[in-house]
Amino acid sequence: MGEKTDQAKGRVKEAAGALTGDKDLEAEGKADRRAGEAKEKLGHAKDKISEVVDKVEEKAKEVVDKAKDELHRK
Repeated sequence: MGEKTDQAKGRVKEAAGALTGDKDLEAEGKADRRAGEAKEKLGHAKDKISEVVDKVEEKAKEVVDKAKDELHRK
C-alpha cells in the first residue's frame, strides 16, 4: 500500500514542481514516484518467488511420499 502512496505523492510533487518551475521539487517528485514503482515491482517479485518456493516444496513432499511408498512395498 505504501508503494501506491509514494507514487501518488511523487506525482503531486512532480506536477507542483512543473507548475511552479521548481526543478528540485519536480525532480524529488520523480524520484518518489520511481521509488514507489520500484517497491511495487519488488513486492510482485517477492510474491512470485514465494509461489515458486511453495510449488517446489509441494513437489518435493510428493516425491518423498512416493519414495516412502515404494520402500514400504519392497
